[in-house]
Amino acid sequence: MKDKHIHIAADSELLGLIKEKVRMELSVDSAGLKRLLWLKFVFYFSLVALTYSMIWRTNGLYWFILAFILYGFFAVLFAFNFAHDFSHNTVFKNRKWNNYCFIFIYTLVGAHAEAWKHRHIHSHHYAPNVEDYDSDLQISDLIRVIPGSPHRWYHRVQHIYAPVVYTTYSLFWVFIKDFVILFSKNEYEQSHSFRYHVSFWLQKVVYFGYLLILPLLFSGQKWYIVVIAFIAMHLFQSLFLLFTFFMTHHVESTAYPVTDDKGYITTSWLMNQVKSSNDFYPFSKTANFIFGGFNNHVAHHLFPNIHHACYPEISYIIYKVLCKRNIYPNQTTFWGGIRSHLRFLKRMSAPG
Repeated sequence: MKDKHIHIAADSELLGLIKEKVRMELSVDSAGLKRLLWLKFVFYFSLVALTYSMIWRTNGLYWFILAFILYGFFAVLFAFNFAHDFSHNTVFKNRKWNNYCFIFIYTLVGAHAEAWKHRHIHSHHYAPNVEDYDSDLQISDLIRVIPGSPHRWYHRVQHIYAPVVYTTYSLFWVFIKDFVILFSKNEYEQSHSFRYHVSFWLQKVVYFGYLLILPLLFSGQKWYIVVIAFIAMHLFQSLFLLFTFFMTHHVESTAYPVTDDKGYITTSWLMNQVKSSNDFYPFSKTANFIFGGFNNHVAHHLFPNIHHACYPEISYIIYKVLCKRNIYPNQTTFWGGIRSHLRFLKRMSAPG
């Protein structure tokens, strides 16, 4: 895709300086990084395996439902910490291994891997928060986040009903969104080859098979209990997932660059990435361990080809360079980010 950002010489120079500082100052202990990755893999995969085994090991109604909810939560954290890096080819040198592992983890959460990856890399990372460029803005008319976008009567109370709507997102993604993308064609998608269709249906069969069909047949629970547990898992999973996603780009201080009549984005690529992103605990290794680098969102957008374990150190370098020039990246706490997102929705509930 041809770059549609306007060229600003000072920003290009600043981007070059940031890259040079990171190249010179970032210290990567390869052996230590490998140990950390193995530790994280064992930790999160063990939690996923343990909570999935609880589905089969418990007879109590509430424990069964809780097992599903915990499984969904830890599966999302597993995806945060590995699937995102696999999609950007930062774990293995071999791109195929990155892709296979990415597909495996996305299959665990029921989402079609290839569709998300293509849109994420070629659309969202290219121009975050820019209408008609960032496919992540094409979520639902129920939520209004783009300044100047059409205002509907129900948006007046969107900050009130949003958390309820958010609980349905992963169900919508698994059962509707992926199928709409499969059978539609737009500027974000590659042509859907036979291999693409085989991959799609195989991933869906595996997901519904191990997480819905097998428990229906062999868990010993009544069918409606399994369905309730499956839905409850998605409700809690979705709420955590969407609040975490939304606070990285949709809080009170994030920018929404616009385009001119020729489709050119009226800001530089650097400022688009920095001003449209929001960090939470960007220098914390603990937060990085939990959220897999989503909390270091400025660093991720500027250096998606570097593993997220390096982002706290990279964030320190980026902030030091930017702050010296009175450019301050957006930053909240986790809970502060949720509150800021809801306040932003309230602001966007008014026309204009």
